[in-house]
Amino acid sequence: MRRLLPEPAAAGVDPYEVYGDLPRLRLGMVMSADGSVTDAEGWTDGLGGDADFRVFRTLRALTDAILVGAGTVRTGRLGPARLRSDLRARRGGPPAPIVVVSRSLDLDWTLPLFTEAETPTVVVTTRNARAGVPDYLQVVAEGDDDVDLPAAVRVLREELGYEHLLCEGGPSLATALIRASLVDELCLNIAPTLVGGSRHTRLLEGLGAEVPLEPSALYLDEGVLFVRYRLRV
Repeated sequence: MRRLLPEPAAAGVDPYEVYGDLPRLRLGMVMSADGSVTDAEGWTDGLGGDADFRVFRTLRALTDAILVGAGTVRTGRLGPARLRSDLRARRGGPPAPIVVVSRSLDLDWTLPLFTEAETPTVVVTTRNARAGVPDYLQVVAEGDDDVDLPAAVRVLREELGYEHLLCEGGPSLATALIRASLVDELCLNIAPTLVGGSRHTRLLEGLGAEVPLEPSALYLDEGVLFVRYRLRV
């Protein structure tokens, strides 16, 4: 058995350096020790504490664009991406845009995410639905009745210049990206808590097949295990 934790375990480790070797598409999520990606109140906020938020902010500062699913947006809790002054300085510019992936466009366009973002939010949808996106937003439309994720990711990279992508979920989008073999790395933050109950929101939804993972790094900070996996798909 190999000891993967550094000595001392993550003490003084700079997350910006730890996660600086960027994959093309990184999936970053937090979950409880018993597998729930939401806390007892139904949100992710209470799971990982300050340690998780430090890594969360760092991953955002490192990426070119942040992918989120429509369900996450509909909670109304997702605001525009912002950067602390130290991370802005290290990034060398404004925050990455948030890219909302939505087939139905059942979204509230008056949310600050769409109206107040320093870096304008991008919408990924289908060709049939693109007319529903307000004119002031940039839209990527790929696929007719469902979003063609490989084509959309290709447009984000080749036409918009967002080479390195971070997906923050939710489970439906994360599952779809893995199923399409688009995810290169899973950054899984395991919080030292048990949620219990029968209404867990799982990390993925109906993947339908096993996906082998290769652990590449393991860190510990304030009781949270930070595990990096490469996907072998």
